[in-house]
Amino acid sequence: MTKASVSKLVPKVPGGSLRASYSASTKRALVDVAEKLFAEKGYAATSLDAIVAGARVTKGALYHHFAGKQALFEAVFERVEQESSKRIQKALRSERDPWEKALKGLRSFLEVVQENRYRRIVIQDGPAVLGYERYREQEERSTFANIVEIVRGTLEAGDWELDEDMLQTFARIFFGAMSSAGESVATADDPEAAARRVEGAIGFLLAGVQSLVSQGLDLSDALMTVRVTGADNDGGGGGGGGGAPRWPGGRPRPPAGPP
Repeated sequence: MTKASVSKLVPKVPGGSLRASYSASTKRALVDVAEKLFAEKGYAATSLDAIVAGARVTKGALYHHFAGKQALFEAVFERVEQESSKRIQKALRSERDPWEKALKGLRSFLEVVQENRYRRIVIQDGPAVLGYERYREQEERSTFANIVEIVRGTLEAGDWELDEDMLQTFARIFFGAMSSAGESVATADDPEAAARRVEGAIGFLLAGVQSLVSQGLDLSDALMTVRVTGADNDGGGGGGGGGAPRWPGGRPRPPAGPP
């Protein structure tokens, strides 16, 4: 076999590729160990000495990749959020029916927030370590797209014409509700019971939207505030056909109770 033919069989290794591979494995080891320690002990109780010892690297290697403990925590936070988001996306894509998709996504989210690593790293330590604005930015980057997908699917299940601004408004409101619900589950004494309550409450709201869709109610009617028909909006007597106050869609509104 000639020298030329041998050279064709041996892959060329780009200069520095071994070094790059070693650097990547070092960084991955640091994040792996940090994630385990942050989940078990929390951010405050985890030292850089413990992290480098667990990863079997020097502090110099750590500082080569991360500016410090907070930067390492941010890398862990991003990974936990991204992995959790992918799980929810997988649940969403397993269903085509928009209502079942919404419930599947909700259940997957509630499973995620009950996991110890998510509770400790994202819910408990995340806001304090990253700061509120940075925390929200990271959260929206990883999970907001899932919320938009759920909201788009449910609202477009009807024959409603929904502009993008209104859809984003719905998504923002639902995103805030889900974030608050996730925190309440993660910090509850009994997370499973709290998750059941959240699922019941949000399921009830989704059923209400589904009912509006099945009735064929126009979106403009569904979004209107309660109006009072007739000449006097304050219910005062005075001449001019009053008419009973009504809900959107023309349904009579029950009279107010005693003051």
